[in-house]
Amino acid sequence: LPPRHMDSVVQIVEALESTDHDFTGTVPELARALGGCSTPGCRAVLGEPPDVPPAPRTLSREQWLLFTQLLHQDATAPERGVVLAPDGSAIALGPLLAGIEVGLKRAAGWPFPTVEPPIDALYAVTITEVLGTSFLLARDGDGNRTTLGPDGCWDDVDDPQNYTLLGPPSPIPDAVANGAMDGVLLGAHLAQAPVPLADLLRGYYGTGNGTEKERPPSSYRRRDFGVLTGPGKLEEEVAAMLRVLRVLPPTQELLEDVGPEEVVAIARQAAQDFTEVYVECPAIVPRCMWGARPYRGTPKPLTLPLGSVYVHHTFIPSAPCRTFTACARDMRAMQRFHQDTRGWDDIGYSFVVGSDGYLYQGRGWHWVGAHTKGYNSKGYGVSYVGDFSATLPDPDAIALVRDRLLPCAVRTGRLHRNYTLRGHRQMGHTDCPGNSLFHEIETWHGFE
Repeated sequence: LPPRHMDSVVQIVEALESTDHDFTGTVPELARALGGCSTPGCRAVLGEPPDVPPAPRTLSREQWLLFTQLLHQDATAPERGVVLAPDGSAIALGPLLAGIEVGLKRAAGWPFPTVEPPIDALYAVTITEVLGTSFLLARDGDGNRTTLGPDGCWDDVDDPQNYTLLGPPSPIPDAVANGAMDGVLLGAHLAQAPVPLADLLRGYYGTGNGTEKERPPSSYRRRDFGVLTGPGKLEEEVAAMLRVLRVLPPTQELLEDVGPEEVVAIARQAAQDFTEVYVECPAIVPRCMWGARPYRGTPKPLTLPLGSVYVHHTFIPSAPCRTFTACARDMRAMQRFHQDTRGWDDIGYSFVVGSDGYLYQGRGWHWVGAHTKGYNSKGYGVSYVGDFSATLPDPDAIALVRDRLLPCAVRTGRLHRNYTLRGHRQMGHTDCPGNSLFHEIETWHGFE
């Protein structure tokens, strides 16, 4: 089959949108026919799915098979409907295309069915039904049921075919959260200004447009979703969706013993947790995605929370990396240098900061690194890719650590509230993290 990559999806959409085809209707309606939005809430908003048409002649047999597989929803294996985007993130196609369908219908003035209480159709088909249901199912468990996440990894980023989750699945693995956020953003965009879907996807994900050079808009999804949605909107929509599910025959039983106050409490918790994990905290690319070699030996666990953060620059590579491909390549090069030349067990840093909008996991949250001699067990080592002796990282790469990683580490109990922040040069004989970056971090909270 074609790779499970957003490029393949764009090619399918382009073929379906071409003028000389036997396919009538829209691509999102076809996606719904194939099972892409088949939940009770989605049916209440968009109606019963159309019948599955014969395979369109404009698609090859392999393309049709791939599209069918990606949209066949399986609640026990939500990772099967996922594709890899050029920015390195995994996207569930179901919520993405459902949000797009709502946007197109709004632009065309389609009369959405009135449901009580009123709900925002765009959020209902992308995020609020699955989010509300996830927290509803967890409420009477033993507290161990996962409500959000996990992330996952592809077997091969050049030819992605199989996506495997990195832990026990919730109804909202990271790929579903990404697809839902993108569905909201692109649906809202289409409602204002309809454009051909292939053009929209190509522009947003940066497929086939030389993404070696610049960040695609998809890498800003967390920021943009947070701006569009606002703190109260998600909670309000989850609560409304739960009230709707209470009167839909397939989901009535789930809510029959849930009172109005509990609905509000579930919605508040769901919105708060989702916002913390997917809006306020930054996305971190796991080791298996950048192609890490195994750790040599046995890693030593850190005792959390830690009290310090040490800021570095890589110096070599000296240029910031601005795409997933370039950053992953730099991570592999640094790991080779640290293991083969320096003789360390692994890449030394806890986290590495790309200029592509993403953090990259080195040793991560839980294992002692090799970044600041004499202090490795006392703090996290966070390094910016590039030489920042004379220039600064991009403003949003600065904000990624200062405004998101550090507050997130405090909120999640990995870093003391009164942590200290220092440049590498304060702890040893080195110019690291470069004069420009050092003067920048002198203005950050916690600098000592």
